[in-house]
Amino acid sequence: MAEQEWWKEAIVYQVYPKSFMDSNDDGIGDIKGITQKLPYLKTLGVDVIWLSPVYQSPMDDGGYDIADYYSVDPMFGNNQDLDDLINLAKEQKQQILMDLVINHTSDEHEWFQKALADPLSKYRDYYIFEEGFEGGPPNNWRSYFGSSAWEPVPGEENQYYLHAFTKKQPDLNWENNEVREELYKMVNFWLDKGLGGFRIDAILNIKKRVERGYFKADGEDGLAFIGDWILNQPGIEIWLNELNRRCFIPHNSMTVAEADVPDERLAEYIGKEGFFSMVFDFSYTDIDVPTTGEWFKPTGWTIGEMKANIFKNQLVTQAKGWGALYLENHDQPRSINKYLPVEHQNDHSKKMLATLFMCLRGTPFIYQGQELGMSNIQMSSMDDYDDIATHDQYRRARLAGLSEEQAFARMYERSRDNSRTPMQWSSEKQAGFSNGQVTWLNVNPNYLDINAEAQVGQVGSVFSYYQQLIALRKAGAYKELLVYGTFEPITTESETLIVYKRQYQGRGLLIVINFDQNPQTFPLETDDLQLILSNEQKVVNDKGELLLAPYGCFIFATD
Repeated sequence: MAEQEWWKEAIVYQVYPKSFMDSNDDGIGDIKGITQKLPYLKTLGVDVIWLSPVYQSPMDDGGYDIADYYSVDPMFGNNQDLDDLINLAKEQKQQILMDLVINHTSDEHEWFQKALADPLSKYRDYYIFEEGFEGGPPNNWRSYFGSSAWEPVPGEENQYYLHAFTKKQPDLNWENNEVREELYKMVNFWLDKGLGGFRIDAILNIKKRVERGYFKADGEDGLAFIGDWILNQPGIEIWLNELNRRCFIPHNSMTVAEADVPDERLAEYIGKEGFFSMVFDFSYTDIDVPTTGEWFKPTGWTIGEMKANIFKNQLVTQAKGWGALYLENHDQPRSINKYLPVEHQNDHSKKMLATLFMCLRGTPFIYQGQELGMSNIQMSSMDDYDDIATHDQYRRARLAGLSEEQAFARMYERSRDNSRTPMQWSSEKQAGFSNGQVTWLNVNPNYLDINAEAQVGQVGSVFSYYQQLIALRKAGAYKELLVYGTFEPITTESETLIVYKRQYQGRGLLIVINFDQNPQTFPLETDDLQLILSNEQKVVNDKGELLLAPYGCFIFATD
């Protein structure tokens, strides 16, 4: 039986602060805006709120470039606003998670500025500096956001610093004991304030295997993807164990790592003595992204592959520890656009996706607006996009031979800005997000039809369906079954029929999903199954087969 922990029973909601709620009419979301909407999140059933970064930052990468770990950026308010949010959330029995970004800092961080100012200072060893190779960078690594992972040091000949992300995000040198001590001190500072824990960004990158020279290129730019040299390198486990022991364990923290961990090492990360509470499952959310990260190139994925990935991850994870479930986040397009054909993007299919996702084993993470069925935004031009990765992907798409129209179409399908548009609260101007004249990113024009005001309290809405799914996981007869029950896949002849059971102490649920634009049937062992929740009426033919409309879904009790 799975060991019971508070974070296993949690329903997590990710807030992208810049786009959630604007309280001061400057067109940018802020912490006071989040505080105003705590009752909405309580109504939905959320008990953990994950904030994307609100630290002081020049915002080159949406706040994941931190200039001061201890201060809230004035864009979002101040430290007192954050303290108030943490305390008010606790009053209504909610926990706050913050983003923990400790692979790199901003180039505007005091440490990096001192490293540049004095090559002989101790701060030069806080980061990774190298001499060039044969008149160029130390090697031909490509950063995650394209272009070289090495940036020349201003005013110094043949000196470069490493940045796995943008050039304004220099990587920290975790080999330096003093760096690690500074980071642990900072983590405990926030946990001592009463945080529930952290979502931990890019943590598998902290151990580097720096090699000089030029390696076989894997793209048209002549560069090689950096991941082979900095992802999950031997020895990383020493630091992750240290971080856990020094910070997370003493605070009984909830920790979820952005970490695509190999199956054979999963127990180290999420087992009983693991480094983290859980890691995300990327196997189906990144199914449309090539291994080189060039998401402008379609992978040709199928629902059958998605199903196989979900089943495999569920079985591996439950054997070794605990997992985190998600359909959307700040790095993903909207799930309705990713997984469904245009003609079937509607409330019916949105409820199907919710059922598939919410009934799996693991802690669910809902991204802001997902519970309303928010969708991708059609921008007018590349100038409308804010995301640095989107502009890089567009450049690389053009370099690879795509026309302007083709490259722009791929940005609509996959840009991270699709999930970063302002939250759609009402049909009022700017979707009720702001009373300002301009918002930092365009509001999706479909806010007139898709918004919280139109759905909260409305029977049959996507919001109310999420409420029902959350209620099943949080209280009543099926809580422990849905949280702690085992996952058992059911084999079907159809690749697009996703069927599985959840079992716990002699009780069971059967989940039947038709992930297809055509009707399908599924043979029921008995017609006496109790229907718990569905997006359509139960119909059984004279052969004892359940009839499923396109994108139909059912949850049955089997006990």
